[in-house]
Amino acid sequence: MLETLAGKYNYWAYICLMMVGLYAVVAKGNLLKKIIGINIFQSAVFLFYISLSKVRGGTAPILLEGTALYDNPLPHVLILTAIVVSVSTTAVALALVINIFRAYGTMEEDRILAAGKEEP
Repeated sequence: MLETLAGKYNYWAYICLMMVGLYAVVAKGNLLKKIIGINIFQSAVFLFYISLSKVRGGTAPILLEGTALYDNPLPHVLILTAIVVSVSTTAVALALVINIFRAYGTMEEDRILAAGKEEP
């Protein structure tokens, strides 16, 4: 059983990264830390999908003589698209945080909510 768990170390790494990202999003009050947590979570998902595309004994998807088993290239392409979307949404989130900071003078969620209740 120990050999089975040790052989799946990459899955444990993804789970740990996902939990760190989820913890940052749920437990932290700073908006910048929440954005960093979301990025950590997204990176864990990217690594997970890329690792699923690896086929034991497979090679790069290039036609060569004597090769019958190839790795799946589709997850790599999808993850490249997801990385572009991730960078774009991070840029938009950071722009929103800058505007929130200019309006409220803080990036702490509790203070922003309290200031929002005080305004008429």
